[in-house]
Amino acid sequence: MELITLACTNHGPDIAPVFIILFVAFTIFVALIATIIKILIICKIFSKAGYCWALGLLMLVPIANIVMGFYLAFADWPIHKELRQLKQPASQRSKQQQIS
Repeated sequence: MELITLACTNHGPDIAPVFIILFVAFTIFVALIATIIKILIICKIFSKAGYCWALGLLMLVPIANIVMGFYLAFADWPIHKELRQLKQPASQRSKQQQIS
């Protein structure tokens, strides 16, 4: 019985607080890296769609991220407008330029 009692007592320093601090710091670091990568990807998507890349930063704002997601999904992208203009015959383009 005396051996079991000696084995259960802890005479060394407690490492649990150090482990918890390191775990929390590592988790925050990984979350920060993942957020940065996500923002870079979203900014690139907005840029390729023809919008200003900075609109991707709105994805960090809680309600704006939902609104911008719907806007990006359902709005007529500037790059598509430009593509439609380029596909029009030259005669229609010259008429539209005269009107504008």
